Amino acid sequence: MPHFEISILLPALIAGLLVTATHAPLGIQVLNRGIVFIDIAIAQIAGVGVIGADFFGWEAQGIAVQVSALAAALLGALFLTWTEKRWPEIQEAIIGTVFVLAATLSVLLLASNPHGGEYLKDLLVGQILWVGHAQLTVVAILTAIVLAAWFGIGRDRLGRTGFYLLFGLSVTASVQMVGVYLVFSSLIVPALASRNATRFRLAKAYAVGGLGYLFGLIASTVFDLPTGAIIVWAMAIVGIVFSSVEPGQVRPAS
Repeated sequence: MPHFEISILLPALIAGLLVTATHAPLGIQVLNRGIVFIDIAIAQIAGVGVIGADFFGWEAQGIAVQVSALAAALLGALFLTWTEKRWPEIQEAIIGTVFVLAATLSVLLLASNPHGGEYLKDLLVGQILWVGHAQLTVVAILTAIVLAAWFGIGRDRLGRTGFYLLFGLSVTASVQMVGVYLVFSSLIVPALASRNATRFRLAKAYAVGGLGYLFGLIASTVFDLPTGAIIVWAMAIVGIVFSSVEPGQVRPAS
C-alpha cells in the first residue's frame, strides 16, 4: 500500500508553491498580452543554457551551470523584447520559432551524449521529487526578488524590458527544478482558469496552481505515476473546476 514520504513530498510541494508564487501573476500578464508561448520558449532557452554547460563539461550543480542558464534566458528575453518592439504583429510567430530552434538545439547538443535521452526527459518533465534544500533556498531568494519588483515597482512601470527580464529570471529559477512542461502549465493554466474572475483573480490563480501541485503530488504517490506529468493533469483538472464554478455574466432580459 502506497505511503506518503513527507520528507520527499514537502520539499516538492514547497517547490511547486514557489513556482506558483511568481508564475501566476506573470501568467496573467502573458495571457493579457496575447503571447502565451513566451514562457515555454524562454524555459526552453534556459534549458539550452543548462545543456550547453553540460556539453562543455561544467559541473552539473555548479555555479557555472546556473550562470549559463540565466544568461541564456536573459539573452532570449532581451531578444524577444526587441522583436516585440520591432515586429509586434508577428511576435507570437517569432516566439514559436525561437522555441522550436531552442528545442532542436538541445537535441543537437545532446546528440553525442549516451545519456542524452534521459537528460532531455529530465529537462522537460523535471525532477521535482528530488529537489534539495539548497536549491529551494536559492529559488526562494529569487522568488522574493521577482515578487518585490513585480508588486513594489509595479508591472506598468517595469515596461517591456523589465517584464521580460523578470520573466527570464523567474523561468530560469523554475525550469531546472520542475521542468519545461510544469513551467508552462504553472503560467498558463491558473491564468486561464481565473480569466473570468471579476475579483480576487490572482488569489484564484494561486489556488489553482497550489492545489494542482498538491493533488498531483498525492496522485503520483498513490498511483505510482510520473510526478511532473500527473501534476500537469491535476492542475488542468483543478483549473477546469475553478473556471466552471465561476459565476457568469447575467444577461439582460429581452
